[in-house]
Amino acid sequence: MTGAKTLVAYLTRSGNTRVIAETLQRQLGADLFEIRPARPYPADYEQHVAQATRERDSGFEPPLAARVDNIARYDEIYLGFPIWGATTPPPIRSFLKAHDLGGRTLRPFITHGGYGVGEAPSVLASHAPAARIENALVLEADQERRTLNQVRDWLGRLQA
Repeated sequence: MTGAKTLVAYLTRSGNTRVIAETLQRQLGADLFEIRPARPYPADYEQHVAQATRERDSGFEPPLAARVDNIARYDEIYLGFPIWGATTPPPIRSFLKAHDLGGRTLRPFITHGGYGVGEAPSVLASHAPAARIENALVLEADQERRTLNQVRDWLGRLQA
């Protein structure tokens, strides 16, 4: 890195994305921010999925528990999230809407359960049109043993 101020922001349901976010934060010496909706999702998986599906289908962007103070101080933002229903989770859309990422580098890291990234790239492009969006690190959630090595390799390519 060349002295850029870096933020790692993430949303997690099961903890997989948190592990990656914390690894990135340590490796980069970055600030860490957990994206959380103001009203938590149900702990029950089926209820969680049903609520997220309703929100996705209606385009609802839930209020967030907190915002990043002065996001303009960051040059690079690593944005982590799991894929929910073949797209970005509603709180990620809320985060992108609430923060002006114009002129910043956005580096997504995405976890999924075997179905790929779905509509996530187009959602990121439409919700952060003025950001420079780099290629995402995409990890299947059951690859936990290889996750840390993949994160380190990705960082090495970015910093080369």
